[in-house]
Amino acid sequence: MLMINIVLYKPDIPQNTAAIIRLSACLNLKIHIIEPCGFNLDDSRFKRVVMDYIKLSQIIRYSDFESFINMNSKSRLILMTTKSKKFYYDFKYKKNDFLLFGRESAGVPDQIHKKIKNKLKVPLSGKARSLNVAMTVAIVASEDLKQNNFFK
Repeated sequence: MLMINIVLYKPDIPQNTAAIIRLSACLNLKIHIIEPCGFNLDDSRFKRVVMDYIKLSQIIRYSDFESFINMNSKSRLILMTTKSKKFYYDFKYKKNDFLLFGRESAGVPDQIHKKIKNKLKVPLSGKARSLNVAMTVAIVASEDLKQNNFFK
């Protein structure tokens, strides 16, 4: 079965994570969260924001990036970054890819950025700095799902 893996690196904003979890429930995406987060995932206020979608989602939590890499070392990791020259729609996605999205406040650290071969970005107008991470997840996951015939 097709499974697109969305990886959130130390997310900062609970509303964005909640929106991504809701998206995952609707599109059958698997969510991987690398902690620590900038908020408590077990907090009742966060759970109220994600509503019942959290029960419909597959969420795997990791204590740190090394734990994530150790458990998924055979998988292809793709970093979404504004620092890439290659656009998300010019890339050939494979089933079971892992799409990595950095912190809203800082992306991923340079040492992680340097280790990842595949880096993509969503094109923006010259006036904009970046997209909301939940929007970026939706855009890129949609392209991945399209290429892998999820919508047929």
